[in-house]
Formats: sequence, structure tokens, C-alpha cells
Amino acid sequence: MSAAEEIAALIRAIPDYPKPGIMFRDITTLLQDPRGLKLSVDGIAEAFKDDHIDLVAGIEARGFILGGAVAHELGKGFVAIRKKGKLPSVTLSQEYALEYGVDSVEVDVDACKPGQRVLVIDDLIATGGTAEASLGLVRRLGGVVVGAGFVVDLPELGGAQRLRDAGVNVQSLVTFAGH
Repeated sequence: MSAAEEIAALIRAIPDYPKPGIMFRDITTLLQDPRGLKLSVDGIAEAFKDDHIDLVAGIEARGFILGGAVAHELGKGFVAIRKKGKLPSVTLSQEYALEYGVDSVEVDVDACKPGQRVLVIDDLIATGGTAEASLGLVRRLGGVVVGAGFVVDLPELGGAQRLRDAGVNVQSLVTFAGH
């Protein structure tokens, strides 16, 4: 069995969550498995190991787990991209569209220096709104987005392609059909 097949087998599918018609891909079961967690972290780190990264940015919340581990594996620092109102210092905020409204993510204004090369990590890419907003924050701080890494891609929702169309190197370990 390949690493991708092992990872996919450890991801729990929860039908009709958070609403009817959605198949939620829950990586909690993957994170609980020592081999699955290692395969995931190693797979993302390997995909970007030659990209001269200075920092790894993780998107709240599962992106913190994976991003922190990838940063450790690559010997780099970690930046937290948080939901609005969670950071105590001076922050920069970026809004993104939801199906019915807007949300935003924030980062400390001193999270990266101009010219630093940043890899953005999250557990899953669906429509790409949160990831795109996070990349925008890094760029507004003067950081250079090296790429975006995910465990799961839901290609039918178009997020990974949206980032690729914007010139971002996107790497995912597994893909699942559907929503």
C-alpha cells in the first residue's frame, strides 16, 4: 500500500456534516495514528524540502498541528494564522467570502519579515477561501509564498486549482471526490 493509500484509509468520512450533502473528511483519526501522522508530516515536508523555506505558517486549527510538525521537520520557525480576535498583539486581518457572508483570518504584524520565504499549511483545501486569505496575509507582510501544502484536496470544489491559477505551488497528499 502506498503512503497516499495509507493516509486516505486513516481519514474518517462523516456524511451530512456540517450540513446535508456534505461528506466531511475528518483527519482526527489520521492524527491519532502514529504512522499516519508521520507519513503526513514527512510527505508535506518532502514536497517542499528544496524550496529554501524560512517559515511555515499553519492555518487554525489543524494547520497548527501539521504546520508545527512540518516546521520542526524542516528546522524552520512557525507562524500561526488565527481566526479573528485570537491573537493578543497587533494584527493584520484578511477577509474571505463564505457561502453566506464573510469571515477573516489574522496574523501578528511581525510574523514574518519582508523577503522571508513562507510555506502555508492546512489539513484540507476545499474552495480555497481560507488558504487564499492566508496567502494574502503573508504577502501583505512582505513574505514570499513558496507554496501551500495540504493533506487532503477536494478537487471538485476548485480551491487547489484556484491557488495554482494564482501561481502558487500546491501539494496535497490525497484527494477525495465530492464535497
